[in-house]
Amino acid sequence: MINFNKFMVKIMRVLLVGAGGRESAIAEALSKDSELYVVAKHLNPGIRRVAYEYGLAKETDVQKVLDLALKWGIEIAFIGPETPLEKGIVDTLEENGIPTVGPSKEAAQLETNKAFARALMEKHEIPGRKLFKVFDDIAEMKSWIDEFGKPVVVKPLGLTGGKGVKVVGYQLKDNEEAKEYAKALIEKDGRVLVEERTDGVEFTFQVFTDGKKVIPMPLAQDYPHAYEGDVGPITGGMGSYSCENHLLPFVSKEDYEKAFETLKKTIDAMRKEGIPYKGILYGQFMLAKDEPKIIEFNARFGDPEAMNVLPILKTSLLEIAEGIVDGALKKAEFEKKATVVKYVAPKGYPTDPIKGVNVEISEDKIREEGAKVYYASIDENFRMLGSRALAVVGIANSLEEAERIASAGIKHVRGEIFYRADVGTKESLEKRVRIMKEIRGE
Repeated sequence: MINFNKFMVKIMRVLLVGAGGRESAIAEALSKDSELYVVAKHLNPGIRRVAYEYGLAKETDVQKVLDLALKWGIEIAFIGPETPLEKGIVDTLEENGIPTVGPSKEAAQLETNKAFARALMEKHEIPGRKLFKVFDDIAEMKSWIDEFGKPVVVKPLGLTGGKGVKVVGYQLKDNEEAKEYAKALIEKDGRVLVEERTDGVEFTFQVFTDGKKVIPMPLAQDYPHAYEGDVGPITGGMGSYSCENHLLPFVSKEDYEKAFETLKKTIDAMRKEGIPYKGILYGQFMLAKDEPKIIEFNARFGDPEAMNVLPILKTSLLEIAEGIVDGALKKAEFEKKATVVKYVAPKGYPTDPIKGVNVEISEDKIREEGAKVYYASIDENFRMLGSRALAVVGIANSLEEAERIASAGIKHVRGEIFYRADVGTKESLEKRVRIMKEIRGE
């Protein structure tokens, strides 16, 4: 008689915290070879399909997340959004015997405390840093801006969801207006960060790290403005693209290596400070005239950029997660494919979005176009909750074909919605290449 038990492979119980578009891509990847459990503040219909159990709770309710994790017998956890990282969810889970992909509360300061990140870069002479100063005195701040005499960027020190930073020459008319905004932030938060403005083109560089080894992911570029032509208010990101060579049309190999060096030296600096950083580190770079400059760090996958890299990840995400928590990260291989992500948002987003309105999605037709759909701020009844509702992703051997697939797929989404048709188009890329050539005098 055959003993089938000896052929049985134990399936690991994995917890995912969060239920946005980013987490949809993480859930898809983890569910391929694990038993997936999820805790999030709303029931994401796409994630629910691949989850074994789904608990409803605020991602920042660390005790509730812990209680569910212990009840389910979770063996490893993966944190999606930044807000629970700020609350110390990794520390709590690991103190209770659950290894977790994500930085500790102290290490997450790379994202949650901009002054910490800037000071770390200055102390360790990390390339890509910018001139900055933190102020708690209004008169001192105004005097410094006057003496600096060049356009500045004004930033709250904490999390802003990508919407709190204001730049002279874009949101702010001049340095006088910058001083007023900085004054308001000091009065509200007690401190403010003011730094030099850097002109260029932004790009996203994400890496996996176990605190020592750093493995790069394909570069991506986000479209943060609400409307086509890169105008309108800043959003959480209306879409993004990545290229089949894992670079970007305006990023040279030399620029890539400089940006990678910035991220590696940041991880080294954290270790030297006795604050080891593990998980995903996301560098938001501005490709400037001389070098890539760090705009900000994020302590997790980007949203939408997670949807560019995870669908083309050849290595098991669970294997990578285990390598991160064990301090034994080995590899992360990606297909040589281009990707285009187009987000669908409710009308009025981000300033005054409609809520509670249903959206019609023909998933079969989207798949027939060769595209993927990831749900985000939408409930189990397909009602939009006010933020970006869902994303359609095209994947192909060329960027042009990936964009065509995403555009074809998104036409099968109907309702009181809008999206940026220009994400990943040839014209929008040519614009970015042209800007960099002008800045670098080429």
